[in-house]
Amino acid sequence: MPTAIPCLLMRGGTSKGPFFNAAHLPQDVATRDRVLLAAMGSPDRRQIDGIGGGHPLTSKIGIVSESTQAGVDLEFLFAQVQPDGNTVDTRPNCGNMLAAAVPFALATGMLQAEGESATFRVLARNTGMLADVTLALSAGQLADGGSACIDGVPGTAAAIEICFLETAGSVCKSLLPTGRPRDRIAVAGEGYAPFSIDITCIDNGMPLVIFNAADLGASGYESVAELDANTELRRRIEALRLQAAQAMGLGDVAAKNYPKMTMVAPPRQSGAICTRSFIPHVCHESIGVLAAVTVGTAVHLPGSVCDGLALRPKGADAATVPIEHPSGLMTVRLTGRATQVDAPPQVALLRTARVLMRGEVMVPKAIWGGQA
Repeated sequence: MPTAIPCLLMRGGTSKGPFFNAAHLPQDVATRDRVLLAAMGSPDRRQIDGIGGGHPLTSKIGIVSESTQAGVDLEFLFAQVQPDGNTVDTRPNCGNMLAAAVPFALATGMLQAEGESATFRVLARNTGMLADVTLALSAGQLADGGSACIDGVPGTAAAIEICFLETAGSVCKSLLPTGRPRDRIAVAGEGYAPFSIDITCIDNGMPLVIFNAADLGASGYESVAELDANTELRRRIEALRLQAAQAMGLGDVAAKNYPKMTMVAPPRQSGAICTRSFIPHVCHESIGVLAAVTVGTAVHLPGSVCDGLALRPKGADAATVPIEHPSGLMTVRLTGRATQVDAPPQVALLRTARVLMRGEVMVPKAIWGGQA
C-alpha cells in the first residue's frame, strides 16, 4: 500500500498547492524532498503522476508547524517545485502561499481563534521573515465569502491582510546587494549579440533584477503567451539573471529559482508602473506578492531603474503603490520612508485564500514508509 499523508489543497493568492503539517512529513530533508517531488509528480512537464498543476504557480507547497518561539504563533516553510525539475527549493519566500498558512492552521486545529477577526504572527522559515496576518473569521475559521477581490483570481472572498516585517535582505545580505540602486552590466552569450543594460538589484522580500523592457527590445506590455514564446528574449533574460546573481553575491543560480527577473515599463492603466515577471524561466500570469513588495520599494527609490518610468503617487496616496501586471493590478502599501536604504519600508497588502480539497496524498512506499 502507498503511504498516505494528510494534506489540504489550497489556493493562496494567485498560487495553488498542497499544504502539510510538518509533523506529517519526514524529518530528514532529503527524504522529505523525495516525498514532495513524488506527491507533485515531478520531474514531468505535465506532472501527470502527481497533484502538481503543470506550471510553477501550481507547483508550490506549504509546510506549516506550531511555533515554540516567543511571540510567534505559527511557522511556515514554502517549497517550490518545477514541473520538469527534480529539486525542491526552500530558500525564497512566497507571499501568495503565505496567505493560506493561517487558514490551513485554523482548518486543521493547529490554531484556535474566536470573534469576527484575529491577527497571528507568522515566521517564514525560508528567510526568517516575520509577518502579521489578519483575517476575518466565522466559527473560528476563515470566513466563507467576502468582498475582497484580487486580480488573477475570479470572484471575491474574505480579505487576508499581510503586514510584512523586516523584509529587507531576505535572501541577499541587504536591500541593495550591490550597494547601488542601479548597475550597468555587460552580457555576452551564444545566439545573440552582446549587450549592456542598466539593472536594479534589490531584495525587499524577494531578490529581484529589475530592468527596462525597452532595453531588451520589448514593450513591457506583451501578453504572457507572447513572452513565453519569445525564446531569444528569454535566453537573453536568463543570461542576464545568471550574471546579475554573481553581482548580488548569490553565486551560481542556474539550478535555483531566484533571483526573479522583472521587466518594467511606464504604466498604461491606473498603476504606478507596469511589470512582467519571470519566475524565473516563464512569465508570471500576474506578479508574486513579495516581488510586488520589492518593485513597490524600487518605485520610491531614487536612482533605480524604475526612477523616470514610474508614476509615483503623491499626497495622501503616496504610500500606496498600484503595480500593473498581466492580470490587472496589485496594490502594496508602504509604511516608513522608502527612500532610506538603511531603513526600508514595511509593506502591507491584501490577499485571499481558500481550501479547495481535504484528503490524503499517496506516495510510493518505496520512497517513504511513513515513519518520521
